[in-house]
Amino acid sequence: MRDVTHAPGEVRRARYAVAAVFAVHGAVTGSFATRVPWIQDHASLGAGQLGFALAFTAFGASCAMPLAGRISHRFGSRTALRGLLALWTLSLVLPSVAPNLVTLCLAMFVYGASAGMADVAMNALGVEVERLLGKSIMSGLHGMWSAGALVGSAAGTLAAHLGADARLHFALAAATLTLLGFVACTWVLDLQPAEDEEPPPRFALPPRSALLIGAVGFCAVFAEGASLDWSAVFLRDRLDSSAGLAAASTTGFMLTMAVARIAGDAVVNRFGAVRTVRAGGVLAGLGGLLIVLAGHPAVAMAGFALMGLGIAVVVPLCFAAAGHAGPNPSQAIAGVATITYTSGLIAPSLIGGVAQATSLVVSFGVVTALACGLAVCAGVLRTAERGRGEVSRRAAAVPDPRP
Repeated sequence: MRDVTHAPGEVRRARYAVAAVFAVHGAVTGSFATRVPWIQDHASLGAGQLGFALAFTAFGASCAMPLAGRISHRFGSRTALRGLLALWTLSLVLPSVAPNLVTLCLAMFVYGASAGMADVAMNALGVEVERLLGKSIMSGLHGMWSAGALVGSAAGTLAAHLGADARLHFALAAATLTLLGFVACTWVLDLQPAEDEEPPPRFALPPRSALLIGAVGFCAVFAEGASLDWSAVFLRDRLDSSAGLAAASTTGFMLTMAVARIAGDAVVNRFGAVRTVRAGGVLAGLGGLLIVLAGHPAVAMAGFALMGLGIAVVVPLCFAAAGHAGPNPSQAIAGVATITYTSGLIAPSLIGGVAQATSLVVSFGVVTALACGLAVCAGVLRTAERGRGEVSRRAAAVPDPRP
């Protein structure tokens, strides 16, 4: 990228703008997750078929994510993000209009492709703002994503409770979020490549030093993806809950995720990355145990809430650790992001496959085992603690941009 000096006020506005973009991106996910049971019934699918269709989200993202860097290189970061975010918000409509398995698979492919490209573009801008500020903001940005998902899931809960057609619900949500995203992108940083800068590679393999970090992120995001897309189905099918109460379980999960991520920077600075993730693994494992043993909707809902609380800050810490894991930080971060993002996209389909072969209880037993793995493997994030020390030293040398 060109070496451009940004005024403190511009950087401050860019921070708030990219936070709004994260919230819009999350709102799409929250909206979709609460209406998965409606989509399943509309397309007349079993658990295995639904899981197969959701797998196309991962295929789409895997194919399209490497293109985000090239699009940003070609059009600049602001124009690229504005277009990719609009593609993502508008793609929300597609799953609701799919009448059968084949069309739902195609819809989920486009949905996943647009999600992945927008995700890469906004995280790249978040990292750049963090660099310019000289302090960590990624946990807060991910907290804004969770807050947006919470708003989207709350609206979806209300729509499900009222028995609203998801096609109308998604059309209204897509129009609103597209407008909000367009406005927010006005103030993000407009990064342009240097004249002699080569386009980014189509695919970046993570260095060996980042593979274990990616594995930790894989466990956390797998639990997140499974809970987002299957919590409502679990309460409806396993515990015979109403559509509104089932959707509320997704909202509770997103609420604890949002609160934990927004408060995450303060907690990590006090207790360190390793102890924070270990404690989170214990909480997530306890939540999974409550889900598996639940005989009442309230118990399962408490389990999903604990799951969200336990895994909330893991992904931001994985990105921080990857940035200090080897000689090429950007390659490590890109590789870890690919691993963790793909985990969240394949989790729903794998949960569906296991549920088809056994039951949803067994599926969430797998999720619980992976969540407990966070407590065991948290030590690989020690590089994040060293990295935070370096960020603090840089922040001490950089004037506060606030007037």
